[in-house]
Amino acid sequence: MKRTRTLIALGLTLLAACLLIFLPGCKGKKYYFNEGLVFGTYYNIRYEASQDFENEITAELARMDSSLSIFNKASIISRINRNDDVLTDSLFETMFKTAVEVTKMSDGAFDITCGPLVNIWGFGPDGIGYKPTQHQIDSILQFVGFQYVELDEQEHRIMKMDTRIQMDASALAKGYGCDIIAALLREKGCENYLVDIGGEVVAKGLNDKGEKWKLGITKPIDDPTGEIQEVEDIIQSDDICIASSGNYRRFYYDGGERRSHTVDPRNGYPVNHNVLSATVVAKSGIMADALATACMVMGEEKAMEMIEATDDCACHLILSEGDGTRVVVSSRWNY
Repeated sequence: MKRTRTLIALGLTLLAACLLIFLPGCKGKKYYFNEGLVFGTYYNIRYEASQDFENEITAELARMDSSLSIFNKASIISRINRNDDVLTDSLFETMFKTAVEVTKMSDGAFDITCGPLVNIWGFGPDGIGYKPTQHQIDSILQFVGFQYVELDEQEHRIMKMDTRIQMDASALAKGYGCDIIAALLREKGCENYLVDIGGEVVAKGLNDKGEKWKLGITKPIDDPTGEIQEVEDIIQSDDICIASSGNYRRFYYDGGERRSHTVDPRNGYPVNHNVLSATVVAKSGIMADALATACMVMGEEKAMEMIEATDDCACHLILSEGDGTRVVVSSRWNY
């Protein structure tokens, strides 16, 4: 009898071991890597999990693309720009409310209705690419401004005071995408992950070596191809939402004059100051993304004032100075 009980116990132990090995829910965790294209750029996602969530991640990114991408002609934002009869969704509404918040914080330096200005200077999806006249700029400025567009959350509709108003969520979508995928991974029980969409990053926990995630701030080098990737600074963190914006990749020369893709929505002209890149850490990816763009428009002094006045926020600016560069950081930058 004693031997029988021993054999039964041994058999149960072996059965439990087999279940741990073969049942999907009992698999050991490992790091997965998913990559692809969204919003006209790349994404790289690393996370520790017991299974691959690539299908779920792809579905979430497709949902975002169908709401916020100006490169997707069937997206909600593209249809609003065409004045189609279309309902907004939760993704669009969060983006819009964040955009309005940052517009107010930046005194109008950030504005998602500046799409026509970006386009006429040659940097939009239908870029024209020549120097517009002052008359053309003034004509467009008549319908640039968040005050000309309103969100009706109850009816889920955007109301425009002028049918020519065009919105562009490119300065928020990548950071917002990082937030959405990070939230998905947390729902799946992931504690260690890094979500990178076009250089905007939301990271939590540790990498596959058990170390804090290492993130590089790119050195601002005039290289439209993006092939030169020198690092200005490296930061390490186990909990961060970070985004960068710069004028050193998307530009062209017009009669010897350098045209930057960052356009000031207040006067209609590409910015012309010494801020080459702005890297912002904030409470969310979408906020970091928008604030980084706002900093590029505002310039060093005003950008620092805005960042210092914003809780849970810090920034790292690279400025041109003589033949070189200079770095300035806000008081809460401790990376």
